Amino acid sequence: MDEVKRSEGQDVKRPDKRAERSRRTREKIVVAARDLFVTQGYGATSLQQVADRAGVAVQTVYFVFRNKRALFKDVVDVSIAGDAEPIATMDRDWFRAACAEPTAAGQLRAHVRGVRDILGRVAPIMPLIAAAAATDPEIAAQWSAGPDPRYTVQHAAAKALTSKPDARPDVDTDRAADLLYGLLSPELYLVFVRDRGWSPEVWEEWVRAALTAHLCVDRE
Repeated sequence: MDEVKRSEGQDVKRPDKRAERSRRTREKIVVAARDLFVTQGYGATSLQQVADRAGVAVQTVYFVFRNKRALFKDVVDVSIAGDAEPIATMDRDWFRAACAEPTAAGQLRAHVRGVRDILGRVAPIMPLIAAAAATDPEIAAQWSAGPDPRYTVQHAAAKALTSKPDARPDVDTDRAADLLYGLLSPELYLVFVRDRGWSPEVWEEWVRAALTAHLCVDRE
């Protein structure tokens, strides 16, 4: 009986090599697709080219993603999250830690830092997303269907922020969410970082100071 238990315990602890291979394969395909989508465009990129870049058979790409639209969505999702883990933004450690800050100013500091990381990954592919949506009605429908997920995230952050003791009493949750949504937009990030040559660090400090001035009673 003890031998059986030990054997069962070993089975439980043994790493799933097949799952790890599948994860690595998926990651390689997503990285290859992002590179090709950015350099030559969504429409001009074929799944065969993605497979060649990733070093896998094109049948593997079809097996994992079914079609180019599904692959494109994964490229965007991974760019937003920074990894392929199926964890929503509001469930991620950085977001929860920011919302748990005891002051609005502290939350803004942590929140802007986390959003800066996301924008550094997402902003460069915004033109790609717009171009893909313009040429593929199904992709356009995906982006226009339902509430804007970015606003949903910012509204959740605003709800936590407006409950803090140093939050401005004359700014309600909806107004705070609008300010977070607008000033932390990828479009505005691109204006300063890409078009005007600001460093991401300078942009972060500016937008944090601007949001603090509008949302907090005392400026840091």
